[in-house]
Amino acid sequence: MARNRKSNLSAHAPTQRQLRAGELVRHALVEILSREEFRDPDLQGVAVTIGEVRSSPDLRHANIFCSALGKSGKEEMESIAAALNRAAGFLRGRLGREIDMKFTPQLHFIPDLSYDEAAEMNAVFRRAEVARDLDPEEDEE
Repeated sequence: MARNRKSNLSAHAPTQRQLRAGELVRHALVEILSREEFRDPDLQGVAVTIGEVRSSPDLRHANIFCSALGKSGKEEMESIAAALNRAAGFLRGRLGREIDMKFTPQLHFIPDLSYDEAAEMNAVFRRAEVARDLDPEEDEE
């Protein structure tokens, strides 16, 4: 008799359910962050951007990749993520009123450094010695 085997899909790629829940949480958090005032001095006057939300398979935890407009550097992003983690209980309460899910997920904010990494890569590609190697006209000769 064949056993029912769980696929390792959740270990590799998120399910449609996880993706839908992540987008629902992301949209609601963007709304909440745009209209709420925070007492934390690290969050005052900062426009926070939510790049991605990854939900756990049971939808009880959400890893939120965040960055701040006009801020750069790993230290600044980590301080903003730490401030958002301090406000996670407040944000979770607001989120519970906004979304229609069986459980409101625990929120874990992680600094999203992908924008800084992309800017670094663009700077590398613009350097003369790298641009010379990437020139397609040289390959044709």
